[in-house]
Amino acid sequence: MYQPLADRIRPGTLSDVVGQSHILGKTGMLRRIVESGSIPNMIFYGPSGTGKTTVARIIAETTNRTLCKLNATTASTAEVREILDRPDTLLAPRGVLLYLDEIQYFTKKQQQSLLESIENGRVTLIASTTENPYFYVYNAILSRSTVFEFRSVAPEEAEKAVRRAVRFMEQELGVTAAPEDGALAHIASACGGDVRKAMNAVELLFSAGKEKDGVLPITLEDAEAVTQRSAMRFDRDGDSHYDVISAFQKSIRGSDPDAAIHYLARLLEGGDMTTAIRRMTVCAAEDIGLSYPTAMSVVKSCVDAALQLGLPEARIPLAEAVIFLCTCPKSNSAVNAIDAAMADLRKGEYGEVPAHLRDNHYGGAKKLGRGLTYQYPHNFENHYVRQQYLPEELRDRVYYEYGPNKLEQAAKTYWDMVKGQT
Repeated sequence: MYQPLADRIRPGTLSDVVGQSHILGKTGMLRRIVESGSIPNMIFYGPSGTGKTTVARIIAETTNRTLCKLNATTASTAEVREILDRPDTLLAPRGVLLYLDEIQYFTKKQQQSLLESIENGRVTLIASTTENPYFYVYNAILSRSTVFEFRSVAPEEAEKAVRRAVRFMEQELGVTAAPEDGALAHIASACGGDVRKAMNAVELLFSAGKEKDGVLPITLEDAEAVTQRSAMRFDRDGDSHYDVISAFQKSIRGSDPDAAIHYLARLLEGGDMTTAIRRMTVCAAEDIGLSYPTAMSVVKSCVDAALQLGLPEARIPLAEAVIFLCTCPKSNSAVNAIDAAMADLRKGEYGEVPAHLRDNHYGGAKKLGRGLTYQYPHNFENHYVRQQYLPEELRDRVYYEYGPNKLEQAAKTYWDMVKGQT
């Protein structure tokens, strides 16, 4: 039966696991817990191919526990109950370690079925998830577990695993690999932090390679061919995607064109031009706002061009818009104003519209006192006359504060002069 290289070469000790030094290093908390032998219930959170399953296996072997593995995408409550009720589960000297992969796919009821067993110590639960456990895991499970975050493996760490895989394949096939300069580094970089994908690429290179006199060349061209598309995580419903979206908007707000272009590229590579467009449009209003009011028109023009062109050409006007937004002056005065006004409304602070501002284009309006004292601003110097516009209850409320940018300060200077405040 075929077994992928990633399974055949799984690390046997914590020291062999690459890329998780923050929890598995010599002073890492998870390493210290494992070495103590007292294993709590744990949740491993992180992207695919970062060692979550491998570490669970090592923990079971190191602590002499029976390992039972279930995948929540296919397992039923009955299967969980079968493991919990088995005689060997009850009689295992140090209990059973239940590894539940992709726990986010279990319903609340299914997760609740684990509570009694993990509380009485019959089972030690290690659950893994690629999604944020604080969103997807039942609170009662979370409160009884320690969360450890596994991070994407850096290219230099992934390359260690790639070279180990090459040595393993050399021994297994009885050949000598001759990697071209940069070939193995490319595999490590292109795997996108997923070591399993890097292992698959190495296996493909050995399967497709042409051996000559016991030597199997690994060319950079072949390495690029088996990693044609970066292993970035494009799951539109996953945490990593929302993290990219968040970083994209924050980079524009932070006036960092290099970072913003990077995240735009990741969104476009993931085929999500719609989200990029939406966030750029929001930024034009929320983050540039009145410091450069024509920003919205510029972004709209670039977006229209991008939609007409379609990808890949659409990347060009979208990049122009992103760089433009990053280099624009920033102001959030408009969003602050509307948010403050809406906050008052939600607290019930609104009052009646002043009588002189009410509609008077109907019979009987004068009898009701509607619009009788309204003064038409265009009849006055500078098209301005002082009169009350806010409801009486809010007459002194200030929602809009001029931003400290050139355009808004110029407007402030003008209106201070007109209103006699200078």
